[in-house]
Amino acid sequence: MSEAQLSREEFLRIRGQYDETPVRSHSIDTRCYLDPKFLKIEREQIFHRSWQFLCHEEKLRDPGSYVTLNVQGQPVVAMRNPNGELKAFYNVCKHRGHELIFGEGRTKKLTCPYHAWTYNLDGVLVVAPRSEHIENFNTGKICLEPVQIEVFCHLVFVNLDPKAAPLAEQAGNLASEVMSFAPDLANLTFSTRLTYHIRANWKSVVDNFLECYHCPVAHKGFSSMIDMDTYKVETHGIYSSHMAKARSGANSAYNIENATVNDHAVWFLWPNMTLMRYPGRGNFMVWRFYPVSETETYEEFDFFFETAEPTESEKEALAFIDDVLQVEDINLVESVQRGMSTPAFNSGRYMVDVEGSGLSEHAVHHFHGLVLDAYRRASV
Repeated sequence: MSEAQLSREEFLRIRGQYDETPVRSHSIDTRCYLDPKFLKIEREQIFHRSWQFLCHEEKLRDPGSYVTLNVQGQPVVAMRNPNGELKAFYNVCKHRGHELIFGEGRTKKLTCPYHAWTYNLDGVLVVAPRSEHIENFNTGKICLEPVQIEVFCHLVFVNLDPKAAPLAEQAGNLASEVMSFAPDLANLTFSTRLTYHIRANWKSVVDNFLECYHCPVAHKGFSSMIDMDTYKVETHGIYSSHMAKARSGANSAYNIENATVNDHAVWFLWPNMTLMRYPGRGNFMVWRFYPVSETETYEEFDFFFETAEPTESEKEALAFIDDVLQVEDINLVESVQRGMSTPAFNSGRYMVDVEGSGLSEHAVHHFHGLVLDAYRRASV
């Protein structure tokens, strides 16, 4: 039985005055942003049961290529076997549990650095030194534990839940939406990764991303680049879309005068990632929010461009995101986390409008509903 459980009474307290209808609803209780108990539940009920981004398919294009990932304490390795098939396994040796391989690269086999047990790229044990001295030992019957793997919009995802439905099935129309805005995604290449450590709960970081109610107040540069009158937000199952047009003329963010992409097209994909297409040259971004503790989040922000070396305008955009936009957002969510730690605040109202504008917080309400579904699964 799982240790990450809630009593029915605890679940109802956290749910509080949350209502299925956003205009009547209060947000969920701040205790789930502060109490480590809720992070244990989230790791088990959310992260270990959801599709997690691994890499662009370019990194696993060739036989022998591999990439590793830690899914909230669970090490995973994905690889392309000699037959061209994608495989994923728990990155754990079946002898004593040592991790098999680290980072990413190319390999012909997986050899444990502890006792040299060796597996082929189908996860089957082929060598176990000195195993000839023991009885009833058959290498061919010992295999690494498999993990679900899927290519979705030329991006590779893994899921620890063997019963999880395919991402393409769960995500509804998301694939067609993404590919309509980013038809060149297969040909883009990895360029840059930005990383951040934030002193705030991962849900605070997601909450902030899911609304632009704060943008005219806190993001003057971003708001000068985006036509807020065109900003629309829609929620669908396990994702929400955030769409706007770029403004014509100069702005105080970065130069988009010769942009071939004129859309701000962003999707939040449950539970902890965003897929983005910003104004500029052909580009795509994947942003992930990983909980480190109940009050700390680690972010990874991967940029894919037409070339690995960014152009001068792309360097300008990266600098704007890194030096301006992220600084603004990190200051916001860290302040919110401090405020949640006081007795002065434990829940608030969602500011929503029927037009579904970028100034509306209905996508935050949608996200909280998915979080509550996970808590409900853990309630007894």
